Amino acid sequence: MHSTDARADDAFSADLLRGHTDTIVLATLRRGDRYGFEIYKAIRDATGGAHEIKEATLYATYRRLSHDGLVEAYWGDESQGGRRKYYRITDAGRAVYRRNVAAWVATRDVIDALLDEPGPRTPTSTKGTDS
Repeated sequence: MHSTDARADDAFSADLLRGHTDTIVLATLRRGDRYGFEIYKAIRDATGGAHEIKEATLYATYRRLSHDGLVEAYWGDESQGGRRKYYRITDAGRAVYRRNVAAWVATRDVIDALLDEPGPRTPTSTKGTDS
């Protein structure tokens, strides 16, 4: 049963992250232009290998972000092997990234408040205080 619980935890975490793939890609591109597989590696490495987004999912994300004008794609030169398609974030992509992060922070704060158990920072009694 323990291994089933672990798989359920992994699936739940993956489901939570899946809805943020666009924002994760935009965050990666805020650090500079990158080609497709380089974005994949940056995401994997940022989590110490704990999370990988499937390449098929990423390439669908690149197409969607390009179509929506949030990233621009261009071909790099062939100086280091095969020709690679690079992606760069646009001003519209930066704006969407900022909105998505703000929405994430607000959502996280609400979830944290709802899941937080009463602790030492939560007053449990007003006894002995002046009202």
